[in-house]
Amino acid sequence: MAQEKMAVTRQTFDEVILPVYAPAQFVPVKGKGSRIWDQQGKDYIDFSGGIAVTALGHCHPALVETLKSQGETLWHTSNVFTNEPALRLASKLIAATFAERVFFANSGAEANEAAFKLARYYASKRHSPYKSKIIAFHNAFHGRTLFTVSVGGQPKYSDGFGPKPADIVHVPFNDLDAVKAVIDDHTCAIVVEPIQGEGGVVPATQAFMQGLRELCDRHQALLVLDEVQSGMGRSGKLFAHEHYGVTPDILTTAKALGGGFPVSAMLTSNEIASTMAPGVHGTTYGGNPLACAVAETALDIINTPEVLNGVDVRRERFVSALQALDARYDLFTEIRGKGLLIGAALKPQHAGKARDILQAAAEAGVMILTAGTDVIRLVPSLIITPEEIDEGMARFAQAVESVLAH
Repeated sequence: MAQEKMAVTRQTFDEVILPVYAPAQFVPVKGKGSRIWDQQGKDYIDFSGGIAVTALGHCHPALVETLKSQGETLWHTSNVFTNEPALRLASKLIAATFAERVFFANSGAEANEAAFKLARYYASKRHSPYKSKIIAFHNAFHGRTLFTVSVGGQPKYSDGFGPKPADIVHVPFNDLDAVKAVIDDHTCAIVVEPIQGEGGVVPATQAFMQGLRELCDRHQALLVLDEVQSGMGRSGKLFAHEHYGVTPDILTTAKALGGGFPVSAMLTSNEIASTMAPGVHGTTYGGNPLACAVAETALDIINTPEVLNGVDVRRERFVSALQALDARYDLFTEIRGKGLLIGAALKPQHAGKARDILQAAAEAGVMILTAGTDVIRLVPSLIITPEEIDEGMARFAQAVESVLAH
């Protein structure tokens, strides 16, 4: 007989969970499409997308069906064996991208960890053990492992954990001259997000991305693109680097890859992959049949003209609503990003109010994100309906009004 579920509340969180998060005061219990309901039955329009994860909304029927079907078939085997869903998903990712080889993991951090290790390993095997310098950027975010948080350019996330991995250099984002000043023959990789997400939703410039590719070629370094947040249709193309016409050597993807199910991938070429051998790197859960089956279905739906072409149409609807708010309240210095990775930067007179607006938005029944203290970030479902956009933006306008009134 099934046991009765224990009653839990938001207060339970403060009693049992490690205090590394500060979640909203409501507890979501159900989601469908771009709507979520809390324990009291109140509904919220979701513009947060689980931090750019639920690209097809909550409980998409096709993903649910795949999850049920695979859940009754095969969950886990480990990488002592391979499995059909992993092989199908890898084949489809290769067919859709520059890549020839795929490594599966469970999170963006793990995909990036694998990418950074591969970049150094490749350099040591093909060039020199001293070719280990990684160039990365201020305000970047690449995950929470000690290596990835050290490559990420935000000391608030990396300080206090003891000695950091060496030979990592940070320079300003979108500053090609700064990169030229530090790159040399000891550089194994440049690691960059085509659109800095956590760093304020700042897209790379065309000249910057092309310049990085040229510098990597000149110095026999690898261009590693972190598309954990910007990938899987978020920008209006399957991967954001396609906007720039720049091909990476290594690419990472996660978040929306599984539509909400934890899964990530690192993509690379045969040449770079050829330096690896069994036992050099690995993971217990990575590439498990359950995650890969769901991700295959998500990829099949996202990588279609219908979904990808719809991204910019939806962006225009969001941007025009944000512009209308700006006209009323003189709120934003700029609205930036690409596709449905939208950043609205608050003007100096509203500095520090992003968190207040986020909390007021939750009270008004709309879920949003911030990117730093002064940027409102919206990363909704790629298939959110026009009606949900309008309703959510009306609730967001109420939230802004209530914050500015105080």
